[in-house]
Amino acid sequence: MSTLVPIALPTDTDALREPSLYINRELSQLDFNFRVLAQAMDPQVPVLERLRFMCISCTNLDEFFEIRAAAVRHAQEFGLPPAPDGMTPQAILGAIHDRAAELVDQQYRCWNETLRPALHDAGIDVLGRHSWNHRQKRWLRAYFRNEIMPVLSPLGLDPSHPFPKILNKSLNIVVVLKGTDAFGRAGHLAIVRAPRSLPRIIQLPDSLGNGAQTYVFLSSVLSTFVDELFPGMEVQGAYQFRVTRNSELVVDEEEVENLALALRDELVDRGYRPAVRLEIAHDCPREIVRTLLQNFGLTENAVYRIDGPVNLNRVIQLYDLLSRPELKYPPMSPRTLRDTDGIFETVAHKDVLLHHPFDAFTAVLDLIKQAAVDPNVLAIKQTLYRTGKDSQIVDALIQAARNGKDVTVVVELRARFDEEANLGLADRLQEAGVQVVYGVVGFKTHAKMLLIVRREGRKLRRYVHLGTGNYHSGTARAYTDLSLITADADIGNDVHLLFQQLSGLAPKTRLKRLLQSPFTLHNGLLQKIEREMRLAASGRPGRIIAKMNALNEPQVVRALYAASQAGVQIDLIVRGACTLRPGVPGVSENIRVRSIVGRFLEHSRVYWFGNDGASELYCASADWLERNLLRRVETCFPILDPELARRVYREVLQNYLDDNLNAWELHADGEYRKCVPGHDEPPHSAQMALMQGL
Repeated sequence: MSTLVPIALPTDTDALREPSLYINRELSQLDFNFRVLAQAMDPQVPVLERLRFMCISCTNLDEFFEIRAAAVRHAQEFGLPPAPDGMTPQAILGAIHDRAAELVDQQYRCWNETLRPALHDAGIDVLGRHSWNHRQKRWLRAYFRNEIMPVLSPLGLDPSHPFPKILNKSLNIVVVLKGTDAFGRAGHLAIVRAPRSLPRIIQLPDSLGNGAQTYVFLSSVLSTFVDELFPGMEVQGAYQFRVTRNSELVVDEEEVENLALALRDELVDRGYRPAVRLEIAHDCPREIVRTLLQNFGLTENAVYRIDGPVNLNRVIQLYDLLSRPELKYPPMSPRTLRDTDGIFETVAHKDVLLHHPFDAFTAVLDLIKQAAVDPNVLAIKQTLYRTGKDSQIVDALIQAARNGKDVTVVVELRARFDEEANLGLADRLQEAGVQVVYGVVGFKTHAKMLLIVRREGRKLRRYVHLGTGNYHSGTARAYTDLSLITADADIGNDVHLLFQQLSGLAPKTRLKRLLQSPFTLHNGLLQKIEREMRLAASGRPGRIIAKMNALNEPQVVRALYAASQAGVQIDLIVRGACTLRPGVPGVSENIRVRSIVGRFLEHSRVYWFGNDGASELYCASADWLERNLLRRVETCFPILDPELARRVYREVLQNYLDDNLNAWELHADGEYRKCVPGHDEPPHSAQMALMQGL
């Protein structure tokens, strides 16, 4: 990463646009994966969890190329202007290649030099092709002939067999041949595609493992026995490769008459959109690499030579295959509400705050399930972004509709990589009589809202759930998120108005309690930052603490810089990409940025403003990104109960600012450095402290 060039800046707004004050978002996002990979290198982490962290860094890198790198290539093709950091798309692509190549090198060194030996010490062997003994090789050859070869369809490349379409992230072998086939055609190159039906990890019988549980990659088996697919010809080389493609769906929503049909059409072609990256075996000859690059329309800076399996992330299957609890994190039993049978009575008396995964998600499930069968519940409205397979929430909504309740669900069809699942979800809900809304043209509905209308005596009362995460039971066990369940009348009315907006039946309205994107959240944040700045300028304490997943919105960054110049003390807990550069003299010396990477994925968004002693605390579905603040439907909701607000401050803000074991601090040079306890400072892990509190 380039170091910061010292500059002397006045406090005017134009000076705060200086490109050197901004870190490139794409490079910052790549840096997050180095922090994830560091968990895989930590000997204090159980070995199968270390394996999981390595695989997370690999799948994150896949998605980075599918979305972020693809977007930069798009910007280059269309000549879009530079980002606030001043880097041109061409310069960003070059920097991405260099940084990603470094990450890939560290991933494979982690696998080859650290995790593989550690797994071996634990009695688990993942053998490369050159490590097979005679008996193992004989068994694998028979496995290849019986289980693999019958489903393979090798394709020789010649004028009548042009280069085939290669599916996004699929495993392939390019084979160099010599000789002629049965029709007298001269061999040159052939492509062998591994069907999705084949397992990527193959377990050997216990009798062949020399006392260890033994596995091999499918890619190794294919490369070793591929000659059997070409009898009578000489295989001079076989090299695995994988191509990554742009996976962002492009639908002109204003031009299509039916968004669901348009997305279905786009999904058919998603796997074959323009290529953005080529991974290939490290020993593949240059002329073969050039041939592949030419066919995929890629340049040299898009190729990554791999010292191991090109689909390294597939080793994650071992995590589920192995029943070795001693090699994983000990199980955690989250807190549960004492009286979930009477959850409406509980919430009517007092707001309920849940801090997932330390508080069980079952309270949210119970709320929806009880609403589905409660004769006093008249209507249920909910947003669904990601739900997962076999969702109990979806089952409860369907049951509610069948019980005669008015059920409206806003299904976000454009939830990235969940589009197909959400199309099926929408069909299932509609078949059950649920009114399904697809949101607003041009604005993803990312808000997490549930509204239940219940008759209590002569009045109707609204019960609301608002969250920072998704309605997905699986992520609620793996992500840190916050849920608020409340019967507050003002919040209930605000959520009611939001649902009316989403269905196209309400004008732009200023809500009483909630801030919302794309209307009031962005300006609301700027106003609250400016208020702290005015306080500091008048000699009173100005204080801001915020936790989020990413930060890049230029106006917010400039406002934070200006607040820092005025003396506001600002702490930002930003998990991933952060374009703000802290610690710059005269600009951001009062801003500190840290990232926490631990057992659970940090996902909660919390904003706290000192407000001269009358502090305000908000939770939100939105990060401080341009897309969240300006181009999505988001909610930002206050925690009104003082006791609950103190709890969120204590557990989610102060606790994480005290972390000196899993925290990384961002410095003015753009580099993250791992925090370590001082000589007189006790070690503190925020997530561990929350688990110990159970």
